[in-house]
Amino acid sequence: MRLVQVLLLGVGLLCGQAAAAAELPQRWVSAGGALSEWIVAFGAEDRLVAVDSTSQHPQSLRQLPVIGYQRALSAEGILALHPDILIGSEEMGPPPVLEQLRAAGVQVETLSARAELQVLEANLLRLGELLGEPQRARTLLNDYRQGLQRQAERVAAAQREQAPPRVLMLLGQGGGNLLAAGRDSLAVWLIERAGGRSGVEHRGYKAISSEAILALDPQVLIVADRALHGEAAHRALLRHNPVLAQTSAGRSGRLVSLDPTLLVGGLGPRLPEGLAELATAFYPSAHALTAEVDR
Repeated sequence: MRLVQVLLLGVGLLCGQAAAAAELPQRWVSAGGALSEWIVAFGAEDRLVAVDSTSQHPQSLRQLPVIGYQRALSAEGILALHPDILIGSEEMGPPPVLEQLRAAGVQVETLSARAELQVLEANLLRLGELLGEPQRARTLLNDYRQGLQRQAERVAAAQREQAPPRVLMLLGQGGGNLLAAGRDSLAVWLIERAGGRSGVEHRGYKAISSEAILALDPQVLIVADRALHGEAAHRALLRHNPVLAQTSAGRSGRLVSLDPTLLVGGLGPRLPEGLAELATAFYPSAHALTAEVDR
């Protein structure tokens, strides 16, 4: 009799776990590169049925249907995929489309894209809840914090030998339409944690005048171009904006490329690697900064 009770209890627990798993959303659409990358980091890439155009990493995400740019979504295109959930940041929209999706029975989850570790913690815990992987969320968060701490220690060591460089990050398209990264932006969060100093006073990403660029006189220019990469982006930037050649960075050739998808959707899993690359560019003589990024 006792054995039968134990077996029945075991069957009951398994049925309860199966029912709980069935209640979790299984068909996911993600709008925002960082969030898509975190879903993959959770080991849940197989639940993604579509992503937005900013979700470029890992390479396998490029094989999925694309729902367009995160700020210009279409309800019809998303509903055709029969998703259980659409997840994105507060940058996702427009709002009427999100309301249409909710009215059609799609769960819409909006997470913050603010560049703060407390926000990342809340986001990962929520993702862990939605994916049924709460322990995995805590592990990912702990690893992330440790990686940032190691990077902070390397930067602190480098700054004992060299003053923080003046850094300006420019977001553009084919070398033109430049926006300078300012306060409260993820770009400046990156600059500061990589050991640089941003002197831009405006908030977010805004156009910047030639006079303001010369007054800032950056020692390092970071180029996040949405159309060009590497040396092609650098050449186009200087061709369209000759004033940059008059800055300290332009004269010394200290132009650094950054993947613009790193700046979408909040703190993503690739940011510690991006920080290490920027810190190496800021402190080229500090050999410790060129060590392999801890994952």
